[in-house]
Amino acid sequence: MKDEKKNRTRWLHLRLSEQEYKILHKYFAASLCPKLSDLARKNLLRKPVVLKYRNQSLDDLISELTRLRLELNPIGNNFNQAVKKLHSLSQISDLKMWIMGFETDKKMLFNSIEEIRIAIRNLAEKWLQS
Repeated sequence: MKDEKKNRTRWLHLRLSEQEYKILHKYFAASLCPKLSDLARKNLLRKPVVLKYRNQSLDDLISELTRLRLELNPIGNNFNQAVKKLHSLSQISDLKMWIMGFETDKKMLFNSIEEIRIAIRNLAEKWLQS
């Protein structure tokens, strides 16, 4: 379970040498802590710090798949809106106008899906080679 959020009202100011600062940032880069202050707090309070154990290619894969998912969401929303509009049409002339407009949207949708499919295939090939 996640720790309850606590208001932190006390400040701790700390001065480091340039070398100490570099060491701290190197340790921070190797950790899964989202903020440098989280890493420092965990170290000061002697709590465990989880270090990265995944390889970089998996992290790259996850970030690319997340980007692709975020690209798919608006496409699905647009498609749902188009279908909803189709169901609300009552006259033939409205239907013809909708069909002409939908053809453009459909081409854009299929182009985006194809780009995503190619990107996923390329990612899978890279992943299998490593």
